Amino acid sequence: MSGTRERVLVVDDDPPLRRMLERTLSAEGFAVAVAADGAGALVAVERCAPDVIVLDVRLPGLDGLAVCRRLRGKGLATPILMLTARDAVPDRVAGLEAGADDYLVKPFAVAELIARLRALIRRGSVAATPRLSYADLTLEVQSGFAARGLQRVQLTGRETALLALLLREQGRTVTREHAIDEIWDGAAEANVVDRYVTRLRRKLGSPALIRTVRGTGFTLRA
Repeated sequence: MSGTRERVLVVDDDPPLRRMLERTLSAEGFAVAVAADGAGALVAVERCAPDVIVLDVRLPGLDGLAVCRRLRGKGLATPILMLTARDAVPDRVAGLEAGADDYLVKPFAVAELIARLRALIRRGSVAATPRLSYADLTLEVQSGFAARGLQRVQLTGRETALLALLLREQGRTVTREHAIDEIWDGAAEANVVDRYVTRLRRKLGSPALIRTVRGTGFTLRA
């Protein structure tokens, strides 16, 4: 392994929490940059090119959802973990729809945050096959860009991971349990795979390539 420190950007308007995360993550070997609001987050992303971003939903000015949408709109595929004070399903779905890869509800255990960050970085860096394809679909694993015909779309980290899994397993059915083990480290609700498949189908267009295998999971079929 190289001695390169993984870069994490922490965006939160709570100074004590921000200082605690900066101190703790630095002690865990991360190179930490911080921002206190949405505008500062956009500047910091350009300046420090983080490997992963911790982004609070409730920020002054631009909130975390708006920041996430802007970053994804620019084509940034960096994994984003959103912090939220609310655990209601609509709030979690809003974060995922904005392009976040994961979320954590406040208050949280720092050990869980660190484990999730490392899992996101690991998934973002695993690209043994840089390009995968099936029928008229091509996925650039490292950049997260998928192309289908003349259409080219940017995927989030977990959308990329799920599509890559389906592409690597083409011809076989990927069960929901297998996808959750591979992409969410076994810690997710069963319907999270269905939600991500719906997002992929919408982004990849018609006719749908990802087919539902009733009661089991999903497969690619042209």
